[in-house]
Amino acid sequence: MTASLRIARAAPRAPVVGWWLLALCGLTLAMIVVGGLTRLTDSGLSITEWRLDKGLTPPLTDARWAEEFALYRQTTEYQVQNRGMSLAEFQAIYWWEWGHRFLGKVVGVVFIAPFLLFWRVGGLEGRFWPVLGLGVLGGVQGAIGWWMVQSGLADRLDVSPLRLATHLGVAFLILGLSFHLALGAFGWPRGASRLGLPTGAAWLLVAALFGQVILGALMAGVDAGAAYPDWPTIGGRWIPEEVLAGDLTAHATLQFYHRTAGYLVAALALAIAAGGALSGRGPARGIALAIGALALVQAGLGIAAVMTGAHLHVSLTHQIGAACLWLAAIALVRAAMIR
Repeated sequence: MTASLRIARAAPRAPVVGWWLLALCGLTLAMIVVGGLTRLTDSGLSITEWRLDKGLTPPLTDARWAEEFALYRQTTEYQVQNRGMSLAEFQAIYWWEWGHRFLGKVVGVVFIAPFLLFWRVGGLEGRFWPVLGLGVLGGVQGAIGWWMVQSGLADRLDVSPLRLATHLGVAFLILGLSFHLALGAFGWPRGASRLGLPTGAAWLLVAALFGQVILGALMAGVDAGAAYPDWPTIGGRWIPEEVLAGDLTAHATLQFYHRTAGYLVAALALAIAAGGALSGRGPARGIALAIGALALVQAGLGIAAVMTGAHLHVSLTHQIGAACLWLAAIALVRAAMIR
C-alpha cells in the first residue's frame, strides 16, 4: 500500500473519480454488512450452485423455489441442522444469500463501466495500476466467495472458518484500498498534517486491526461468540485451560485471543489519540482523536456482543464498528504520511 500512496500523491486531483471510488467503498461496506447478516443468520449455504443465468434473478415461480429448496435439502446443513424446515423458512435464509451475491454483481458493474470510461478519457492518469489492482482484487474476491461456499456443501454444517476469514480479510483490503484511492483522487489531505507520533504507529494500528478482523472471522466461523457470555472472565476463568493446552480450535481459546487482541488494539488507539491530542495538527490530529473514540465504542460493542451471547443486532453493529475503525486507520496512515 505504500507504493500506491506515492502514486496517489503524484496523481492529479480527480474529484469525479473520487466520488466513483467512494461509491465503490460504500458498496463494499454494504457487502460486508450483508455478508455479516448472511453468516449470522446461517444463510450462506442456502444457494448451492454458482450459475450466472440463475443468479441474475431470484426465484420468481413456485417451480424455481421448489428446485432451489430441493438442492438445499441435499446439503449436510439441512440434513443435520435444519431437517423439516418449511419452504417459508428456507426463503427467509435464501434472500440473504441471494442479496449478497447480487450485490457483488452490482459492485462488478459499478467498477467495470466507469473504469473503462475513465481510462478512455484519461481520468486515471497517475492511478491506473492501483485502480486496476482494485478491480483484480474484486474479481479474486468473487472466486474466494465460491471457494468458501463449496467448503460447506459436503460433510460440514458450516463453511470452513479459514476460508471465511480469507473472504472477510480480502473484503477489508478492498474496502481500505478503495477508500485510500478515493482520498487520493480528492487530494486529501490538503493542509499541513502531523500525527505527533512515528508514522509506524499508524501502520501498526492498521496491521493490528486486520489481525483482529481475522480473529473475529475465525470466531464467527465456529460460532464461538456465543460460547461464553461472561466478561471479563471466559467461562469463569481468566485464562482458560484450553489456552494453556494450546488448543487453537477451542471456543475458549478463540475468545481469549480475540478479547486480548481487542484490549491491545484499544490501548494502541488510545495512545495514538493521546499523541495526536498533545503533538498532532491538522487532519492527522482530528483522525487520531476520532480513532480513540471509535476504539472505545468498539470495545464496548465487543463486550456487549459477548454478554448478549452474540445477539444478531449487537454482533452486526460490532462488525460495522470494525469497518469504521478500519477506514479511520486508513485515513490516518494517509494523513500521517502525506505532507
